Amino acid sequence: MRKLLFTFILLLGTGVILAQSAYHFQVIKENPVTSVKNQSSTGTCWSFSGVGFLESELLRMGKGTFDLSEMYIVRRNYEDKARKHARLHGNLNFSPGGSFADVVETLSEYGVMPEEAYRGLNYGSETHNHGELDKILKGYMDGIIGAKSLSPVWYNGFSAILDTYLGKVPQSFTYQGKEYTPHSFADELGLNQKDYISLTSFTHHPFYQPFVIEVPDNWRWALSYNLPVDELLAVMEHAIMNGYTIAWASDVSEVGFSREGIAIVPDEQATENAGSDQAKWLGLGSRERTADIKARIGKELLAEKEITQEMRQESFDNYATTDDHGMQIYGIAEDQNGHRFFMVKNSWGETGSYKGYWYASYPFVRYKTLSIMLHRDAIPAAIARKLAL
Repeated sequence: MRKLLFTFILLLGTGVILAQSAYHFQVIKENPVTSVKNQSSTGTCWSFSGVGFLESELLRMGKGTFDLSEMYIVRRNYEDKARKHARLHGNLNFSPGGSFADVVETLSEYGVMPEEAYRGLNYGSETHNHGELDKILKGYMDGIIGAKSLSPVWYNGFSAILDTYLGKVPQSFTYQGKEYTPHSFADELGLNQKDYISLTSFTHHPFYQPFVIEVPDNWRWALSYNLPVDELLAVMEHAIMNGYTIAWASDVSEVGFSREGIAIVPDEQATENAGSDQAKWLGLGSRERTADIKARIGKELLAEKEITQEMRQESFDNYATTDDHGMQIYGIAEDQNGHRFFMVKNSWGETGSYKGYWYASYPFVRYKTLSIMLHRDAIPAAIARKLAL
């Protein structure tokens, strides 16, 4: 095991400030991932994390290192979403968001492409920016549905917008001297959508049965198998320790999800009752307390809440837990106090103290995980039997 002590330098004016994380992590298990990518100004984290997961699958399978096209997957799913949105007379969430099902459930229908064959940057930029594109697509769909009668060419117009911004999809491409189609490329890579499964943990549906998670971005109405949260965490730990990575859908709008690369669930009561600043703390309003905790994450080792199944459910039911962001879990580490964290690859570029990687505590993952996607073989046999897999 190797010890990680991250120090970063912040330049401010003419001075140099040395800042050091309060956490000293020791790696327990780390599985291979490809480089950190940047979704930039887009709502396509689901594609970046799902594609990153597939790239790690290829590494695990001994296929080598690949850089697959996130925007090819985005393009195909925008098309599918528009068709379904139209069929439902506009009564379907139409936004840039999506789920991991949008990545794996399209493999057999659309295949995959390498990044070099379809970059999705047809608008004079070297970074992704869908601010204009998303507004135009939404306005177009609002217009054709508002007309109350669909013409036979409405989809041609939608596709033309995507051609303009993302580029036309080539029927074939050459990669490393060989010609492929998206389907033949996926076949050669050995990627099969039937190999992957989505898991979750909520009490408003029976355990060990699949159901459709009721979040707007699950527009495909994809199924996830329901596990008690203890078993969900057991699956995740088993997967990592046996060489698999995990696509992770979570809520990152929490106070405890710090841009410095730490994700925890601070115990406000423990913070309130600890230290010499108790009087100052008690004098703060709720907003000031939140800001105070947020500023201390990563700079201090804060106590965390113990998370129960009931807390998960309550947070989901009252909208405190929402489907905000998709990332990839690839390892497990311990801090200096023996508390375990999942190692996370994000898609916000090389940001934060750990240059695009995060450390999410077990309580945070236990509390704020919406769903995970992983290879079926990563599930312990005893749990797989309960799911009748």
